Amino acid sequence: MPDLSPNYLISLELRELLVQKLGILQKDNVVLQQSLREQQTRTTAQTEDLFLELLEVADALEALLDYLENNPNPSPEFIERLPRSIGAVNRKFLGVLGKRQLLPIELQEGTEPDFNLCRVIDREERTDIPDQTITKIVRRGFHLGEKVLRPAEVITAKSDNGH
Repeated sequence: MPDLSPNYLISLELRELLVQKLGILQKDNVVLQQSLREQQTRTTAQTEDLFLELLEVADALEALLDYLENNPNPSPEFIERLPRSIGAVNRKFLGVLGKRQLLPIELQEGTEPDFNLCRVIDREERTDIPDQTITKIVRRGFHLGEKVLRPAEVITAKSDNGH
């Protein structure tokens, strides 16, 4: 069977230009592959750092649980310190999140809700405050940089004046 593919002739100048462009593309490819490897290495290191910090939080919780398990009747001093100890673990955990720009949404009870930051999950009859006022923050919200990752969940006042 004869070769039916057409033969194209290109000028030497065009050929050199194509060879040059192929060389540039190959160099760019090598640079991109190297950049990708470096990014993967950084991501792995950041992930390992996160896990190590979370393990510290888990260790603190485990120490509290071990103490409670080994001391079925904890001392009044321990019970008195328990809220502070749990608060310290919570602050440590929030610190881990904060280092990664995952921060709590700051809302105040007694203010009008910003519906970009929170979601009303319930209403309660109140006559002492204006309609739609936040009466309770049920679950804290968080934002990652400028993006709301999880809106806060709130309960707002419902008054007869607000219908």
